[in-house]
Amino acid sequence: MRLMLRFFGFVFAVGSILFVVGVGALAGILWHFSKDLPDYSQLQDYEPPVMTRVHAADGALVAEYATQRRLYLPIQAIPKRVVNAFLAAEDKNFYEHGGLDFSGIARAGKAFFENYGSNRRPQGASTITQQVAKNFLLSNEVSLERKVKEALLALKIERTYSKDKILELYLNEIYLGLGAYGVAAASLLYFDKSVHELTNAEAAYLAALPKAPNNYHPFRQRDRAIERRNYVIERMREDGHITAPEREAALKAPLNVTPRPTGAHIFAAEYFAEEVRRYVYDHYGEKKLYEGGLSVRTTLDPKLQVIARRTMIDGLVRFDESQGYRGAVGKIDLGGDWGVKLADVKTLSDITPWRAAVVIETSDQSARIGLQPVREPGGAISRERQIGNIALDGVKWAKPASGPDRFKAVTRVGQVLAPGDVVYVEPVANDDNRFRLRQVPEVSGAMVVMDPWTGRVLALVGGFSFDQSQFNRATQALRQPGSSFKPFVYAAALDNGYTPSTVVIDAPIEIDQGPGMPAWRPENYSTGKYYGPQTLRFGIEHSRNVMTVRLAQDVGMPLIAEYAKRFGVYDDLPKYLSFALGAGETSVLRMVSAYSMFANGGRRILPTLIDRIQDRYGHTIYKHDARECRGCNAAQWRHQHEPTMVDRREQVLDPMTAYQVTSMLEGVVQRGTATVVKAVGRPVAGKTGTTNDEKDVWFIGFTPDIAVGVYMGYDKPRHLARGATGGHLAAPVVRDFLKAALADKPAAPFRVPPGIKLIRIDPRSGTRAGPDTRGTILEAFKPGTAPPDYASVIGMAESQGQPVFARPPPEFERPLRPFGLY
Repeated sequence: MRLMLRFFGFVFAVGSILFVVGVGALAGILWHFSKDLPDYSQLQDYEPPVMTRVHAADGALVAEYATQRRLYLPIQAIPKRVVNAFLAAEDKNFYEHGGLDFSGIARAGKAFFENYGSNRRPQGASTITQQVAKNFLLSNEVSLERKVKEALLALKIERTYSKDKILELYLNEIYLGLGAYGVAAASLLYFDKSVHELTNAEAAYLAALPKAPNNYHPFRQRDRAIERRNYVIERMREDGHITAPEREAALKAPLNVTPRPTGAHIFAAEYFAEEVRRYVYDHYGEKKLYEGGLSVRTTLDPKLQVIARRTMIDGLVRFDESQGYRGAVGKIDLGGDWGVKLADVKTLSDITPWRAAVVIETSDQSARIGLQPVREPGGAISRERQIGNIALDGVKWAKPASGPDRFKAVTRVGQVLAPGDVVYVEPVANDDNRFRLRQVPEVSGAMVVMDPWTGRVLALVGGFSFDQSQFNRATQALRQPGSSFKPFVYAAALDNGYTPSTVVIDAPIEIDQGPGMPAWRPENYSTGKYYGPQTLRFGIEHSRNVMTVRLAQDVGMPLIAEYAKRFGVYDDLPKYLSFALGAGETSVLRMVSAYSMFANGGRRILPTLIDRIQDRYGHTIYKHDARECRGCNAAQWRHQHEPTMVDRREQVLDPMTAYQVTSMLEGVVQRGTATVVKAVGRPVAGKTGTTNDEKDVWFIGFTPDIAVGVYMGYDKPRHLARGATGGHLAAPVVRDFLKAALADKPAAPFRVPPGIKLIRIDPRSGTRAGPDTRGTILEAFKPGTAPPDYASVIGMAESQGQPVFARPPPEFERPLRPFGLY
């Protein structure tokens, strides 16, 4: 007995010593790993990278920019259904354990030994808190040291933060595949819906992803993805989060993943979105753009953007097709499966409804074509092969662009197409199987649509295809505006004593350019045609170059350069007379902004694509509208006056001068070089522009509430075509846009400012109309001015010899009345 007591005493002593040593060793290990643990307190102020989202004016999503696609949601905003799915999949005892789930560890160990050698997936034992510690504070290194640190940090985190805070961090941080971080972004990217709209099956699929998103890819690993989703559904049922009928419905639900399309593509607004991205990048930096979680509300009107893109494309294609067919974009061998070969041909993806196609066979009257197969979301080529036909009518435009046959009519489809040709086609309206031959235009161009009262850019088209070229011709291309600059010359004159009835001689002129330089003899577009003494209105309506040069000479180029700078057309216009005809280079955006100041009564505007920018906390860090609102901050209504907006914007032009210019530009549409725009059927003012050798064509126009500018030309400037003018090419694009954009809006006249007198005059002489004068018009005069009873002529002294004057256009063709020096 004594021996047995000694033995048990020995065992107890040894056990006690081993226990103390073990505890000491464990304490030493814990101290060793604890001394260099990361500072977990940083989780309190953690700001994860959050994507910047760009919205249209109506709230529609236009674009997203991010290094990590994440939308941060507080735990209160995450539905219980989603929370329960992740708890069932990752940590069923989350709300019971203190950071380490010992029962889970035991369960995982037991399952491991039971399933050893069966190839069944082992259960994990890491808690959500441990995953937070690893994802936020540690690396993914597989080692004992990292696991010990992870456990220690989990215990500390649990003592410092609430369960809801830990879960919030986890659900916003985890990577869930397809570039999505956090449940909010994943819901949008996988299912194109918010977390509040997710079904049990969809929530279970997202909860299945944290372990290994690529292993459960919805397209490449579809069977494994469904198996893993169903496993989560079963766990949700076991844990009591869903009922038996809900389980059955979720298990039967198909895995319908619909990757979210980008808004910029939907609204044909790629150029607009890229311009916004560049602005944010330049003003706030790369980190703020891609990680700052900014909310950018733009000025984009999706409806107008779609109309602008369509009409601009139609205008470019219309001109390009008039120049002939340049041939197929490629050639493929029709042997084997033509669909696979055609799918590998790189084509433009942003010119819907155009499709790439291969010509399979041709006859005299038609061609059979195969359309490029679409790719499934996982990247595989669709097995469906769509066949269509191009009739002879669909290729009649396609005369050769060069060579001896370029003037011969197309009488057979075989003249144009051959088997194996890869071409672009467009479906014929109301017939999905009939197509029309198309070609990507060589000519390019740009359009800007603006609210003239605020400078808000409502739509912007920077070229034919963003896929083809990211160069934004609306903002980055600098081209000569030609005659579309003339209104600023006339504005300078009208603001300094001239009237629309002032008469200037339209006759040959010779400008001395100084020693050693040949004399400059400007000519009108209609070479050799001169109309003699004519009013300023006639000069701008019919875009008379020589009259404009004479007026600029009389007013002085320094004054014109000042006005050009005031309106933002140029920063520093050279003081040479040729620049009065638009020889300097500027952009479409600048020109539309400048014309907007005529439309709004001469107020300065700053063009903008952005209304406001808010940071991740909802604080406004940029706002375009800088007007003061008096009375907007009242706490409550106490019978005070309604709030008023105080507009302190600079007046760059007298409102009466602005109206005079507008009235004259309205005449350009009614009687001048842009009569094609009359078809809009409402008041429109504007000016055409055509540069030397017909390289660039312009039309800038406006109604009382919208301004539009169009430019067309080759990226490497060259002659467009014989007779190519702003009135023939650019103005029809604006016409088509305005007809569509204003179809549901009532017509409104231009606003006449106080003080303006509308007096009836003879438009040919500029003199006051008599009782027998025919074809009179109302002309706008400022106080203290009036039409003369007889005219004096600017420039008669400079005309040499006896110039031969052509007869005026029909609307001005009446017997001459004797006046002035004529």
